[in-house]
Amino acid sequence: MSDPILRVSGLKKTFSKNGVDINVIKGIDIDIYEGDFITIMGPSGAGKSTFLHILGTLDNPSEGDIFFRDRNVKGFTEDEESKFRNEKVGFVFQFYHLLQDFNVIENIMMPLLIKRLNQTDAIAKAENFLEIMGLKHRRDHKPGELSGGEQQRVAIARALVNEPEIILADEPTGNLDRKTGKEVLDYLLSINERLSSTLILVTHDPEIGSIGERKMKMVDGELFTV
Repeated sequence: MSDPILRVSGLKKTFSKNGVDINVIKGIDIDIYEGDFITIMGPSGAGKSTFLHILGTLDNPSEGDIFFRDRNVKGFTEDEESKFRNEKVGFVFQFYHLLQDFNVIENIMMPLLIKRLNQTDAIAKAENFLEIMGLKHRRDHKPGELSGGEQQRVAIARALVNEPEIILADEPTGNLDRKTGKEVLDYLLSINERLSSTLILVTHDPEIGSIGERKMKMVDGELFTV
């Protein structure tokens, strides 16, 4: 077996509130490999989102280490950490976090421009992902003019336009009705298969949780294989 793309060792996260320590993540060890499709189930408050945020360096652990291709992310400079988030990781959230003042194509292009890809190539690549997501007819619309499902598809295109090695999806269908959610999930899985990325998806929905190639459950900050 090849080396893990992510290795998590002794991961803990503690928050303090009114002088009381709350242990949200209680010691997670897991090796995650290229091409893995992991679903993590668990109720609200179990620590699923916190775990994803730490994996993607949006938050820091209280204890423990995360290695990306055998390099400890604690050793990243600020610039390396930003580059890791923008180029190696794609985030898909329950709430779309689209930029309301920009149209669809501009939202999708944003990670490419941050990467300093020239505008012509950025537009071409963004339009390709827009077509894959079935939203070519929405190219010049603002997010407020789209349905929830369409906004999530734009958010997925934006997350994946840099062709990241790791996709972190936090309840990506949680804000949608079941039919629309299934359509959006199908788009996400289809593009992920095309990119051969590592996908880690957290959900409270048993139907979605059951489709992972590695099925896991988080209970009170601890991670278990199902």
